[in-house]
Amino acid sequence: MRFEATVLFSALAHDTRLRCLMLLMQNDELCVCELTYALGASQPHVSRHLAQLREMGLVADRRSGLWVHYRIHPGLPEWAQAVLRETVAGLRREAPFSEDHRVLAGMPNRPGTVRWI
Repeated sequence: MRFEATVLFSALAHDTRLRCLMLLMQNDELCVCELTYALGASQPHVSRHLAQLREMGLVADRRSGLWVHYRIHPGLPEWAQAVLRETVAGLRREAPFSEDHRVLAGMPNRPGTVRWI
């Protein structure tokens, strides 16, 4: 599969998709609820943009019970991964990206971190 540069840059051009990609680059995998919480956006809004990212070939997903988890697509070409790494490095301290990361870190009862007694 050939991955086009225009696909990556059109994905990065939308705020919600960019913010999702930045969080996914800093985490192995996130579920829709984590991204929704971090961005302060509605679930349908975030899910629509994640579906677009999946269709573009930028993210992969997996279902686990009620949760749908997303990660950066493992088959993404190295040049595209390098662009995403550099974007994270350049934006990690800028708003709203630093705030998204902080909010996500403070999310209560994150999937995978809930301990049942």
